[in-house]
Amino acid sequence: MFATLSDRLTATFKSLRGKGRLSEADVDATVREIRRALLDADVALPVVREFTGRVRERATGAEINQALNPAQQVVKIVNEELVAILGGETRRLSFAKNPPTVIMLAGLQGAGKTTLAGKLGRYLKREGHRPLLVACDLQRPNAVNQLQITGERAGVDVFAPEPGNGVGDPVAVARAGLEHARHHHFDVVVVDTAGRTGVDAEMMQQAIDIRAAVTPDEVLFVLDAMIGQDAVATAEAFRDGVGFDGVVLTKLDGDARGGAALSVRQVTGRPVVFASTGEKLDDFELFHPDRMASRILDMGDVLTLIEQAEKAFDAEQAQSMAAKFAADEDFTLDDFLQQLNAVRNMGSIKKMLGMLPGMAQVRDQLDAFDEREFDRIEAMVRSMTPLERRQPRIINGSRRARIAAGCGQSASAVNDMLERFGQAQKMMRQMRKGLGGGLPGIPGMPGTAGAASKKQKARVAAAKGRKGRSGNPAKRAEQERAASSRALSGGGADAGSAFGAPQPPAEFDPSQLNLPQGFEKFLGGR
Repeated sequence: MFATLSDRLTATFKSLRGKGRLSEADVDATVREIRRALLDADVALPVVREFTGRVRERATGAEINQALNPAQQVVKIVNEELVAILGGETRRLSFAKNPPTVIMLAGLQGAGKTTLAGKLGRYLKREGHRPLLVACDLQRPNAVNQLQITGERAGVDVFAPEPGNGVGDPVAVARAGLEHARHHHFDVVVVDTAGRTGVDAEMMQQAIDIRAAVTPDEVLFVLDAMIGQDAVATAEAFRDGVGFDGVVLTKLDGDARGGAALSVRQVTGRPVVFASTGEKLDDFELFHPDRMASRILDMGDVLTLIEQAEKAFDAEQAQSMAAKFAADEDFTLDDFLQQLNAVRNMGSIKKMLGMLPGMAQVRDQLDAFDEREFDRIEAMVRSMTPLERRQPRIINGSRRARIAAGCGQSASAVNDMLERFGQAQKMMRQMRKGLGGGLPGIPGMPGTAGAASKKQKARVAAAKGRKGRSGNPAKRAEQERAASSRALSGGGADAGSAFGAPQPPAEFDPSQLNLPQGFEKFLGGR
């Protein structure tokens, strides 16, 4: 959603690089470009004025004049001010001392309240709670049925005594749902209320009556982040009419300009609590202002990426892989399949890569990446026998043809995948051995390039000066005989290598990774 804003701000900061000191004209030009970028992103005008005013004040102050790198200091200021307008600190749900905790959802029709109720229920269940969804949207056609299906998919119970479609009293359902939760020991109640295509008196009164009936601990206003400036007016109307404690932004995966997310906190004074980032039930996360600001400025969101990895990767599998790595065992296709499934459980590969710093520079390549390539690779691996997965070197021409027929791919595609896997195995061996048994290229670590002994350095220097293997079979055989004789005599630069001493790792090449061809080209473009 923030792609355009991110590109504009990144381009603005590039013009400041290399300047030892910023003049007042430089600051004015930077602030002017920031203002244009925010207005183009549909941020509310009062918010833009306040934001650029604070940036200008700080950029012309003492903290810039005394900075060693004024350009980086300006980026730091913009980042801090973005965090401030997004809320400053992460706001979490407040739970009642005496369960059940009641959470009421309010908002316009089409904002995604019913789907979000299922996402919130799934999130609460993963956090160790026992939530109950209460269907109080009895106006919209099939709203009750939709909540029941969403709850079933999320693995959460739904209380729906009325069929909806205009039948039933939503206030009575809300009150009965709370009693049902108390009787059956649910500790959280999520009340899904009705919305309208626009703010009207009837909808407001119904929401007020439901709030009075269940006295919720949290009232969350569900806001469609794609509706632009209207989002601010709608949020203000709900704040003044019903009142709410926090905001949930939906459809953050859309291609709208995202001004609502930057405006609603500053205008309403209410924090953003959650963000819905996709259509799947797991595309739901706490809203962290500092992480969102980092994404906007193309500085990445590595913390969220780590949290997703911790949820997706099994601890026992990770320990097993570590033990295998330490025992000098080869990485097999079974291991690869295991890791591939764990990565896919983290969600969209594009979204994960988008959380890495600097990925805005290769957004076109990232958008062009086809995630279905992972499905093709998995089909190839699953078309192999257990022995072939453990020992890919036994796969000959006839086996390749059988595997290709089993997965619906060409034999050349299978061959390419095996070649990339072989390169990945080689890289894993290099990482495991390094120089003297440590990881390569980490200065100061035992057994690494930074702490190599004089003998190791001498071997590396000798290896660099050694001639490569000849392409002529006869000359190559002669070279191998000469190397063997030097090794047996205990001398020569090749003595260590003849007995398998680790060689210095080659320069990193993206093709060494076991990745789909399109992804490999993408990494190569970095």
